[in-house]
Amino acid sequence: MIRLIGYFFGVAIMLGLLVAAGVGIYISQLTDDLPDYEVLAKYEPPVTTRVHAADGALMGEFARERRLYLPIQAVPDRVKAAFLSAEDKNFYTHPGIDVTGLTRAVLTNVQNMGSGRRPVGASTITQQVAKNFLLTSKQTYDRKIREMILAFRIEQAYSKDRIFELYLNEIFFGLGSYGIAGAALAYYDKSVNELTVGEAAYLASLPKGPSNYHPFRHTERAIERRDWVIDQMVANGYVDAAEGAKAKAEGLNVKPRSRGNYLFAGEYFTEEVRREIMDRYGEDALYEGGLSVRTTLDPKLQVIARKALQHGLIRYDTLRGYRGPVTQIDISGDWGVPLAEVPALSDVPEWKLGVVLDAGADGLTLGLQPGREVSGEVVAEREEISISTEDMKWAMSHIVDGKRLKANTPADVLQPGDVAYVEKKPEGDGWTLRQVPQVGGGLVAMDPHTGRVLAMVGGFSFSQSEFNRATQAYRQPGSSFKPFVYAAALDNGYTPASVVLDAPITITIGNEVWSPKNYGGKSAGPSTLRAGIERSRNLMTVRLANDMGMPLVAEYAERFGVYDKMPPHIAMSLGSGETTVMRMVSAYSVFANGGKSIKPSLIDRIQDRYGKTVYKHDERGCDGCNSTAWNGQPEPELIDNSEQVLDPMTAYQMTSMMEGVVQRGTATTVAELGRPIAGKTGTTNEEKDAWFVGYTPDIVVGVYMGYDQPKPMGKGSTGGGLAAPIFKEFMAEALKDMRPVEFQVPEGMKLIAINRQTGMQAAEGQPGVIMEAFKPGTGPADSYSIIGGDFGTSQSGAAISPSASRAIQTGGGGLY
Repeated sequence: MIRLIGYFFGVAIMLGLLVAAGVGIYISQLTDDLPDYEVLAKYEPPVTTRVHAADGALMGEFARERRLYLPIQAVPDRVKAAFLSAEDKNFYTHPGIDVTGLTRAVLTNVQNMGSGRRPVGASTITQQVAKNFLLTSKQTYDRKIREMILAFRIEQAYSKDRIFELYLNEIFFGLGSYGIAGAALAYYDKSVNELTVGEAAYLASLPKGPSNYHPFRHTERAIERRDWVIDQMVANGYVDAAEGAKAKAEGLNVKPRSRGNYLFAGEYFTEEVRREIMDRYGEDALYEGGLSVRTTLDPKLQVIARKALQHGLIRYDTLRGYRGPVTQIDISGDWGVPLAEVPALSDVPEWKLGVVLDAGADGLTLGLQPGREVSGEVVAEREEISISTEDMKWAMSHIVDGKRLKANTPADVLQPGDVAYVEKKPEGDGWTLRQVPQVGGGLVAMDPHTGRVLAMVGGFSFSQSEFNRATQAYRQPGSSFKPFVYAAALDNGYTPASVVLDAPITITIGNEVWSPKNYGGKSAGPSTLRAGIERSRNLMTVRLANDMGMPLVAEYAERFGVYDKMPPHIAMSLGSGETTVMRMVSAYSVFANGGKSIKPSLIDRIQDRYGKTVYKHDERGCDGCNSTAWNGQPEPELIDNSEQVLDPMTAYQMTSMMEGVVQRGTATTVAELGRPIAGKTGTTNEEKDAWFVGYTPDIVVGVYMGYDQPKPMGKGSTGGGLAAPIFKEFMAEALKDMRPVEFQVPEGMKLIAINRQTGMQAAEGQPGVIMEAFKPGTGPADSYSIIGGDFGTSQSGAAISPSASRAIQTGGGGLY
């Protein structure tokens, strides 16, 4: 008997050894290709890139995974307690595997065999880190064993806090959010530090299956799971029973955060910054790099710019008549449901969509588009408004089949079921009809000394069109290009008092004949350069450009950055090339800052995820700024390394002449601001483009208006009539709290009284006198002379002949 027992004992030992050997071989095979857990030490998860305005306000976020990495030290204890209670209450005591929980899971799985239920995993937080970072999510025993082995190794290599930190920052919470910081923003629009016990418990319930506990689709299930987590927090001693009961009595209170842009009116600016970061660092850095971008945007000026441009576009568009409804819907039932499905302009909250419920002789009754609950459901309330015939007077002139008709009653304009935009009147009493303008436009405001773009609007609505007309629309600048022709002249011997013939001319270029005309068709005869730019004389500009030679004009246009490569054709002197608002504003900044070239920038600084500055717009050096002590040395100074591209005296002469444009010329509406402002209007052939670019000593603003597909805007649609009023509205609001600042006269310049008509020095008491700025060694001509009487062949090879009487040259024409 003893021998038999010994025999079976020996067999059992042998079988045990064989099983152990088999298990050893099996585990050895599983560990042969285990991932390297040491990569966790260098873990850099995809992190959200955040874009901020100059004052720190959040403008936008860009990410494939909405995650903000949060160190474990920054996670509040109640949040840690919620996750420990929900996932692994023994985390800080077990070696990577919770034997008790594992045993319970094995017994449960044995009981559930054949039932079709999903196996219970009983993974610890360490095991989940191993799975999420190093393994797949396959539900196999092989993966589970590999996960356990890795968990043991991870526990030996890293501290518990480091493992917990990795876990909290990696897990997916739903609503496109990753990590606890991203989840707090996505679900509650608040930081982790602001989460309540109930909110922390709900977030801790999500890693098991975010879709299973969706706050709106599975609300009851989500509350049940959250309450279980709260009960566990109470049982584990993290919160007392009273606090737990209070938390369970609350609803989920989920308030999803909006995506994309957060700063009102900054959509065009944010998108331009996104494109720049993409070009500079690539797509992965933008969507995964966790960059912190501080832009140059001034939120206050941005709102003012948006409002001014929108008002200008609406003002022009409403004079052209009403084009009809946005769409039509069925109003036989609950009209709010189909109306809620009609896309509205998300970035024009002042406007509401409304459906016509009744149209009569006295006005319209409309139902306003209902809002939505945070769950996405249409709210139950319905709001109706009325629009009187008087309040929709502008729309009584409406367009039908391309023809403009005069309506007798509002019922001739809109019918029941028509959907249209409406806006509450500024006075707060009544509503008016609105329509999205067909005409487009752009506005840029810039600091001329640094190139920092303070505001930028690329159109009426980013929601309607993402095309940025401030940076992407290449349009003819028309007469707003003329200051660069005049600057080339003043830099090369001419003076503001030089006299040029303003008379008809005909230019033959090859087989083509070109006869430029002044706006309005008239000519003024001999006039000073000042008068030429104030009145925007085309014929004078052509003669001046020909007298200098177009290669010189092209050189200056490129030096100012208006064009990269300008063909030296004589027609280019009138702004027939194509450029952008941003380029024009940058070029005019040279006049405002004393002749220095500046590089426009939307970004002040970019930091990586660790806070290291990787880009800085301000490249000025500062000698002595890093001194540790003062030993009698002078104060440190910023060294301006900007390139001087224009004589400072020429810059002031041009500024003085363009002040005349505002005071007496084509932009007199701007003079009503009562401030020192210089600028120039621009209007192209057939009024297809309208411009105004103007500046004070501290800000340059450019405005453009025109159809995206260029077409005439109508007789009288000039830069002075369309663009200048937008500039005026912007500057009136932007500068209202600032004292007026005069343009500084460079040292050495002489101010001499001259006759406005002849350009010669004025006698005492003579009428039509103006103080003109002259460089040292120059002054008014001693005898009256006219530039542009003799025409032969231009430097570009064009044959040019005067169509008026030839002017007689009697001297140097004020050229020195």
